[in-house]
Amino acid sequence: MRTPIILSIGAALLVAALPAQAAAPSALTVKAEARLAKALDGRVAGKPVDCINLRDIRSSEIIDRTAILYRTSGNKLYVNRPDIGGSSLDRDDIMVTKTYSSQLCSLDTVRLLDRGTQFQSGFVGLGKFVPYTKVASN
Repeated sequence: MRTPIILSIGAALLVAALPAQAAAPSALTVKAEARLAKALDGRVAGKPVDCINLRDIRSSEIIDRTAILYRTSGNKLYVNRPDIGGSSLDRDDIMVTKTYSSQLCSLDTVRLLDRGTQFQSGFVGLGKFVPYTKVASN
């Protein structure tokens, strides 16, 4: 009789501790957000869009467990925080993006492949693209 009570109390304490741990950002998250902020320094966010033209994308960069940064012609940056699977983003992975038109859209998916083994290490469903443009200097 005593064992089920002890197990119940232990489980309750564990469940109570989970939200407190989830609320505190990890050191990796803080580092990733700082890296993203550095890349966006001197830029201002615009209205989120559903799609960007593939031909305009010059490069892409994974911000660990946070976002994908797309650099486009015209010196504009787009930040995509995936709706699904963002926690699997790893900057050492290779992105394999499946598109259905000449645009990259919020409904498209990205498979993440481990650079060393070439095995799939994650999967993300893209969210909206937030454009960032440089602030005009006076």
